Amino acid sequence: MQMQKKWMKKALILTVALTTAVSLAACGKKEAEITNPSKLGGEGTKAPSATTATAPAKKTAYPLKVKDATGKEFTFDKAPERIASVSPAETEALFALGLDANIVGVSDFDDYPEAAKSKPKLGSITKPNQEALIATNASVVFTGVSMKADTVEKLRQMNINVFKVEPKTLDDAMANIETYGLITDRQEQAEKVVAKMKADRQKVVNAVKDVKQENKKKVYIEFSPGWTVGSGEFMDELIKLSGGINVAGDGKGWYQISEEKIIAQNPAVILFANGVVDSKSKKSLDEIIRTRSGWDAIDAVKNKQVIGLDQNMLSRPGPRLTDGLLEMAKGIYPELVK
Repeated sequence: MQMQKKWMKKALILTVALTTAVSLAACGKKEAEITNPSKLGGEGTKAPSATTATAPAKKTAYPLKVKDATGKEFTFDKAPERIASVSPAETEALFALGLDANIVGVSDFDDYPEAAKSKPKLGSITKPNQEALIATNASVVFTGVSMKADTVEKLRQMNINVFKVEPKTLDDAMANIETYGLITDRQEQAEKVVAKMKADRQKVVNAVKDVKQENKKKVYIEFSPGWTVGSGEFMDELIKLSGGINVAGDGKGWYQISEEKIIAQNPAVILFANGVVDSKSKKSLDEIIRTRSGWDAIDAVKNKQVIGLDQNMLSRPGPRLTDGLLEMAKGIYPELVK
């Protein structure tokens, strides 16, 4: 039961702060080697695959067949007119494609853009309200990393058309947006969103490209009290793209920290999610980090390099993820990233 509570807490923090999916994209002549997920953010997940013919005007040809992260194949006879989302990252992506009028429900945690706040609420990101989902009469329901596969299957058994994504890299997140554009016949809008994200990434890559390996700053990131991220996740990739070395990178995925280990690693920069408050102590994450026993000996604390980042841009793998990347890079190398 305690493990379940930890998972729920982690999932909520990840999406309130967190989700997803797929395929490598190129950005400039050197981008393939710079953003190879096997070198930066782990192997990633297989992108949703689509088989369709597209017209020169970037119009989707229906019927369209697309597979999601679970391997389920979906057939869309036309652009879905009623769309629900129970993942903040997916909701942001759908709004970025101009689908406001088609969105008939969002999760309780979806708060961006402002228009999302007035949409009907469908409950949790891990286990949404089944009756509310059915009542939306949505053609498709998008969900992300916080919903487990067994929950997805249970909803599908109730004839709820759940399309799941699970991004592990920045390329995955951008490919997901392109997939949504394909499904909804908003390909040109998706291309504009992704082009902006690629430009953001390239700006960071260019800014830190001359930082030598021996001069790269050691970075520790904490997105929830006691929780950090290791290799194989997009947040770890963002640190690497920013020219930093993740001191928790020898671990894998999202995990609870060893306070002594972080002291021993002595990071030069500590990043944390702004606005996060511990439910037990009622202390802010910033205060928790600064007052931990022995952490006053860490260079980042001594030199006042404990830096808060927007929790949502940092942890939602949607259109604003590269805004989070820019903010992170500025925090690590303010003299290089303007």
